[in-house]
Amino acid sequence: MKITPKIRPIDPQHPNSDLIDAAVRFLEKGGVIAFPTGSLYGLGADALNTGAIDRVFAIKMRPPDKPLLILVPDRAVVSDLAAEVPAAAKRLMDRFWPGQVTVVFKALPGLPANLTAGSGRIGIRLPGHPVARALVSAFGRPVTGTS
Repeated sequence: MKITPKIRPIDPQHPNSDLIDAAVRFLEKGGVIAFPTGSLYGLGADALNTGAIDRVFAIKMRPPDKPLLILVPDRAVVSDLAAEVPAAAKRLMDRFWPGQVTVVFKALPGLPANLTAGSGRIGIRLPGHPVARALVSAFGRPVTGTS
């Protein structure tokens, strides 16, 4: 099945909520979107949907042994994804989140194996870019954020 991409311009500083809502509906169906994250565009998919993650790997032609980082709507979600949050990680999050710093954690068991590439680790970021923040906040769960 071939899907024709839809390109919708979005104000990077003041994202239109209707466009964010449309993107969320597409993510909920297992779709993959491209969205601004700062200097690059990210490929977003539901980070807990194995099929959607597979689509990101296929689009990027990414080797299956390279894990994907994820974007979260808030710090509270980290405890749902990481087996532990060491004090050093908390200090990094306090200092650099929201922002462009990805913190790598030991992943909780049960996360999609293709997301972590079987590494047992998960890279998590709380995005600072207004579009990325609006997207993960409206989606309410992790989104892939690979460029």
